[in-house]
Amino acid sequence: MIFIQMHESFNALMPLIIPEGVSDYFEMTHYSKEDKRLDIFLEELNTTPEEYQGQKLISKGFFDPITLQDFPIRGMQVYLHVKRRRWLNQDTDKVVYRNWELVAKGTRITQDFAAFLKGISGQSGT
Repeated sequence: MIFIQMHESFNALMPLIIPEGVSDYFEMTHYSKEDKRLDIFLEELNTTPEEYQGQKLISKGFFDPITLQDFPIRGMQVYLHVKRRRWLNQDTDKVVYRNWELVAKGTRITQDFAAFLKGISGQSGT
């Protein structure tokens, strides 16, 4: 398996490869290609979720990555490996994360992708 780091020029292709709106919240860090399989690795950006604007948040890393299968590309199976970010709310001393139900209503992110991310929220160890 070959892991390939992303060059900035690939950012223009990202919206064509991953679900619509995902690039608003995630960056593609690298990908791997093996036989008829493409693995794309995404990390949530360190941007404060709208529901916590004005509060003191510090990034506390990521939840364990989750994997979901996406639509095939040119006969290749496509898997997205998603690392969701978590923050420590210094005002409440609690770990917080982006509410994907709110995101789906206010942005271009696909409802299916948001529902998937919302569904794993209960499994994120919070």
